[in-house]
Amino acid sequence: MHILIVEDDRTIASGLQYSLEQEQFTTTLCQNVADATRLIEQQLHTIDLCLFDLSLPDGSGYDLCRLVKQKQDIPVIFLTAFDDEVNVVMGLDMGADDYITKPFRVRELISRIHSVLRRYNKQASSPVLTIGAVEINTQDAKVKKDGSEILLTALEYRLLLIFGRHTGQVLSRAQLLDQIWDMGGDFVNDNTLTVYIKRLREKLEDDPQRPTLIKTVRGIGYKVER
Repeated sequence: MHILIVEDDRTIASGLQYSLEQEQFTTTLCQNVADATRLIEQQLHTIDLCLFDLSLPDGSGYDLCRLVKQKQDIPVIFLTAFDDEVNVVMGLDMGADDYITKPFRVRELISRIHSVLRRYNKQASSPVLTIGAVEINTQDAKVKKDGSEILLTALEYRLLLIFGRHTGQVLSRAQLLDQIWDMGGDFVNDNTLTVYIKRLREKLEDDPQRPTLIKTVRGIGYKVER
């Protein structure tokens, strides 16, 4: 697995490279947006995961994340010194798969990397996605809970599919709206999203008033546990 690291702090960067290579990852290091952009333009097909610092001398990790996601669906994890809601939401809206706040433990970061890679590999290899007792068969577009089929509208199914493909990841409301639009071309506004989340919970949750499958992350969005 080849990881692109974009980090301008030499001490952090060298520590990351050493630790990741001890885990048998191959790494490439860039220390600014310009160098990283050139590498992404020319060699993105060789990269399996990106670690982007948010604050860089000539730009931000947001710009790099947007560029990567436009070209190829590979995981991006942000390294950030800011643990406030605005930065987290912005990162998720850019399409980031996870973020970790500095200072961090290397073992925690490596665990996050393995988790994100497993999720991507599972999506690529299996036609069936699971959320707790709910199974989504992407080949015949059928949803079952405890073996019984659950009837969903087309938009409910598309929304559930997004959750199933991003288990363990916090998804902002803006991110969900963008992905629903991309998948179906339907007009969905913020109020409509609230209605469809409510409908999914009524059909899938044991107790819709106390959801355990589709959880609200206050001030940010929603999360489906792995």
